[in-house]
Amino acid sequence: MSEALMDVRPKRTATNWLKPHRIALIAIGLAIVLASIFLMRWDWLPQYMPLAIQGIWRTIWLLVVTSVLGISLAIPLGLAQAAGPAWLAAPAKAFCTIIRGTPLLLQLWLLYYGLGSLFPQFPWIRDSFLWPYLRQAWPYGVLSLTLSYAGYEGEVMRGAFAGVPRGQLEAARAFGMSRFTIFRRIWLKQALHRALPTLAGETVLQLKATPLVATITMVDIYAVASRVRQDLFVTYEPLLLLAAVYMAITGVIVFLFRKLEARIPTRIG
Repeated sequence: MSEALMDVRPKRTATNWLKPHRIALIAIGLAIVLASIFLMRWDWLPQYMPLAIQGIWRTIWLLVVTSVLGISLAIPLGLAQAAGPAWLAAPAKAFCTIIRGTPLLLQLWLLYYGLGSLFPQFPWIRDSFLWPYLRQAWPYGVLSLTLSYAGYEGEVMRGAFAGVPRGQLEAARAFGMSRFTIFRRIWLKQALHRALPTLAGETVLQLKATPLVATITMVDIYAVASRVRQDLFVTYEPLLLLAAVYMAITGVIVFLFRKLEARIPTRIG
């Protein structure tokens, strides 16, 4: 009985890849790849390869930094809405509503062209150690993407915190656990596990939002593709390479989140 319950899911074998529809899809994919290699222009790639590598690194760096900072902000936002007093829940709800209700491009431009244009008017800011950073574009890109991620994930974490069974929290209090211990060992862990599938999807969407920083002169991989198009009037090849880069990064994100979910042996709820 126990052996039958261990794993009833069908295992993938090599014969699964020999099905007609999969063979057809593989053939179509190979045909597209070969046509892209031999029928398109790629002589520009060695010249722009260093810039492309720099752009890929900046895209990954921007994604990792804003996602980590965003989820760090989303957790208290979700907790404040799920269990906080009204004076904390109301501002958290208002923040998430504003972020989710306005376009990310508008938020980015308000920070860069609005807030960024105000800083030079204050001599004490120009003379401070922050001015070499505030005069650049990347702090505003990081801030806008972080706030956007936090606004969406704050609402996700609100639902995740509210979905944890109250009986488990009451049982932990009966065992004499402190509030912080209950939050760290039970409430937060279960909420994060419930939110993982949504967090994976939102992280992919965060990756797709990073090209917007090219509008404020940040050089990411999208900006490199735009530069190739402007310099050499080559349109399709940079876009195909751009799509391949984003698909590869998306595959890594999905793989990492699936591995993270697999570390939890049973589903909760």
